[in-house]
Amino acid sequence: MEKRKIRTSVGGDNGSGRSIDTSFTSEDIKIEGSLRPHKLTEYIGQKKIKDAMSVSIEAAKQRQQSLDHILLYGPPGLGKTTLSQIIAAEMGVNCKITSGPAIEKPGELAAILNNLQEGEVLFIDEIHRLNRQVEEVLYPAMEDFKIDIMIGKGPTARSIRLDLPHFTLVGATTRAGMLSAPLRDRFGMIYRMEFYELDELVNIIMQSARILGVSVDAEGALEMARRSRGTPRLANRILKRVRDFAQVRYDGVITKEVADVALDLMDVDKIGLDHMDRNLLVTLIQKFDGGPCGLDTLAAAIGEDSGTIEDVIEPYLIKNGLINRTPRGRVATDFAYEHLGIAQPSSND
Repeated sequence: MEKRKIRTSVGGDNGSGRSIDTSFTSEDIKIEGSLRPHKLTEYIGQKKIKDAMSVSIEAAKQRQQSLDHILLYGPPGLGKTTLSQIIAAEMGVNCKITSGPAIEKPGELAAILNNLQEGEVLFIDEIHRLNRQVEEVLYPAMEDFKIDIMIGKGPTARSIRLDLPHFTLVGATTRAGMLSAPLRDRFGMIYRMEFYELDELVNIIMQSARILGVSVDAEGALEMARRSRGTPRLANRILKRVRDFAQVRYDGVITKEVADVALDLMDVDKIGLDHMDRNLLVTLIQKFDGGPCGLDTLAAAIGEDSGTIEDVIEPYLIKNGLINRTPRGRVATDFAYEHLGIAQPSSND
């Protein structure tokens, strides 16, 4: 199996060590393998995608053909890698995993494609980060299951077209807008991964707790789910941290009280905001009167990279109605003032 390249953040290395960071870390390699479901029926959430996928998989199996190419996009931590492995398991084939930044040369991708077996699934994470020369190798491979290889250099160079086994490419990206149109159009199925509902996260936490042998009551699971930012990866990570706390300072059972105390110590508040989220909101409100404030100005004020703000911090704040993006810049909402306990300035002020 190809090694997956680990990254520390969505928008670059923020070096923050956030408790609520949803990017893939080395710790996830150890825990996700055991916690991941292996069948569509075990997969919690993403009901629309599951329903459509089950029909496509059954049709492909009846025709004894490989599944059409699939693009999964959405925020990190929602289960794109897990879903690709489930697709391979349901089709009864292997899943080879790699990532866009790990494939630096066209020859490397050609070697990966040439080593695939009939019907296998190739999962490319962060597919938007493939360079253009590598991407062009994918076009004939996805469309005609053929690749062109150049032999020799200069005037004597010639191209040879090799046949490939039929395979299924599953591409995953957090930034679908950065995919080129020719590549995006070659995917037969394109699905957006949605944030998870509270009851789905509770079910995921209870299921993970059973696998890990952790005792969790309903209220404890609900409290952890409430602070998981709609993300299963973060829910599992929080479960492991609270488990440690319950084991050392309590009787090993995660109750609402235990979850509350542990998450407060982790600096994760009632709606899942951490110190970076609150710092951005407080800065926007106190230094810029609630906005509007430009992204670069806001980034300089809090000492953070603008890409990190746009890709890592902002999406959850916008989703929960704490800030708005306007043509003039970022604006704090009434809910942000209320959540932080800051009085709104009067119209006269």
